[in-house]
Amino acid sequence: MSQLQGILTRLKNLQEQAQETESAQRFFEIDGILKCQVTYFSKTEMFELEVFNEKSKSSKYQFDNIDMITIEIFDLLQS
Repeated sequence: MSQLQGILTRLKNLQEQAQETESAQRFFEIDGILKCQVTYFSKTEMFELEVFNEKSKSSKYQFDNIDMITIEIFDLLQS
């Protein structure tokens, strides 16, 4: 549960940071390996999750719900 809370806190901070600019970004990694990047766009209030894959191109997903993207990031960090 504490890891979920940590991810949610980082995403909320990202939203606050984006209030001053049009967008803000955060990276999530495990053991120095970059897993994903989250960009928050304040104008549309949307999150964009870019998942980095070792063997293929990165994939991008859009979220309008902070809880859903938190769960997605948590799952990525667990695998």
